[in-house]
Amino acid sequence: EVQLVESGGGLVQAGGSLRLSCAAVGFFLNDYAIAWFRQAPGKEREGVSCIVISDGNTYYADSVKGRFTISTDNAKNTIVLQMNNLKPEDTANYYCAAVNPIFQHGNSWYLDPSEYDWWGQGTQVTVSS
Repeated sequence: EVQLVESGGGLVQAGGSLRLSCAAVGFFLNDYAIAWFRQAPGKEREGVSCIVISDGNTYYADSVKGRFTISTDNAKNTIVLQMNNLKPEDTANYYCAAVNPIFQHGNSWYLDPSEYDWWGQGTQVTVSS
């Protein structure tokens, strides 16, 4: 059974940092693309960042470029999202999701939540002003 388990959310002041982790349980990350999404109350779920494990390519939403970094911890079979210089508008529930990229085409799928097959339960990030 494929499972994704997020951790690392919390409350932080604007300008601070948080490190989110997404642990893969029951499968190895090597064959997948892993993305982080977020959803604030009353808003649609939006893509934050994606990493394609096989080639290491990463993708970011414009709103987080230069502040967030996605990476892999192979020893722990985990994806990490390092979030720096956090802003109140980053407040949301953050989810990680997985898809096998062999079935994907083009360049528009990386941050599209409808393209992902497996989801974690989410972790709350709250940034105070």
